[in-house]
Amino acid sequence: MIEIKEALTKKQLKDFVKFPFSIYKDSKYWVPPIIKQELTTFDKKKNPIFNDAIARFFLAYKNGVLVGRVAAIVNWIEVKQQNQKKMRFGWFDFVDDLEVSEALLNTVMEIGKEHDLEYAEGPVGFSNLDKVGVMSEGFNHLGRMITWYNHPYYIKHYENYGMSIEKTYLENKFPFENVKPEFFERIQNLVKKRYQLKALDFTKTEEVMEYADEMFDLFNESYASLSSFVAISDIQKEYFKKKFISFINPEYIKFVVDKDAKLVAFAIVMPSFGKALQKANGKLLPLGFKYLLDAKKNSKDVTFYLIGVHPTYQNKGLTGILFSQYYHTFKKKGIKTCYRTPELIDNHAIHKLWKDFYPEIYIKRHTYKKDL
Repeated sequence: MIEIKEALTKKQLKDFVKFPFSIYKDSKYWVPPIIKQELTTFDKKKNPIFNDAIARFFLAYKNGVLVGRVAAIVNWIEVKQQNQKKMRFGWFDFVDDLEVSEALLNTVMEIGKEHDLEYAEGPVGFSNLDKVGVMSEGFNHLGRMITWYNHPYYIKHYENYGMSIEKTYLENKFPFENVKPEFFERIQNLVKKRYQLKALDFTKTEEVMEYADEMFDLFNESYASLSSFVAISDIQKEYFKKKFISFINPEYIKFVVDKDAKLVAFAIVMPSFGKALQKANGKLLPLGFKYLLDAKKNSKDVTFYLIGVHPTYQNKGLTGILFSQYYHTFKKKGIKTCYRTPELIDNHAIHKLWKDFYPEIYIKRHTYKKDL
């Protein structure tokens, strides 16, 4: 008999956050979150996403033992403004027991029906900047701070529930030695001259913060054409500045401005925090801060997190400017491997962007869908 309880108290929410620690305790590849930060993400008073979304968190028990969890999410901007009648679900973890996953998914489906939604899709987060997808390949690779890791048995649970693949994402990597500057150095010089552009590099987080709001505005403009995109609100900008910018080495944030000093392109690369987070094991104290700071400054692996180009300048070679900036920074830092965040398999434009670096697909993941 599976018992589903909604996580309403502080203790229950902490149980929700800590549950994966039990099923991945022997994994060499799972990367734990920082517990305190994860709790902040789910705090309706601290995370501004709750101004436009609702989320309910559920725990599954079998014989009194915690055996699974899921977050049921409705993003009202997506539902009302974009007319996508989607029931989201994420943070979906469970032991290898089909009754457990079925009971949790049944709970999600019932909430979707209560709100007159048409289908459920997951695993996804609250918005575009959250983690996405369940892994189907690549289980012997270290997880990333910005992606979910899962056991191979997860896939059969989605299929057993009668869900079908909705989207497929690929994660690629390439050794830095694959990067040949001759592919973009000449182009970027021509592009700078033709459009009167200037590249900006940073050494201090405070310098980046001066452009942060403009960067998020450009992010909204750059990605507005994507069918599933939900724009970042002004109040969310402040939240994401605190959540993300402080984690990133400012040397790994690159901007391009026009002759009027207006931001027209940006890129964010994150140091690899996987091994540091494993050492921290969910806690910032006593040594978690030290591990993360060391990774921020000295990691030899990096992840390309976001690239945005103003629609007016897309397909005009501005990525060559960004790649040139990164080439010189990475060479100085001794970077070994470059990773990319999950990208839709049918996003041919982004795949074309990286082709000269000869990337290797090392992880594949999906979201699954079921009509309500």
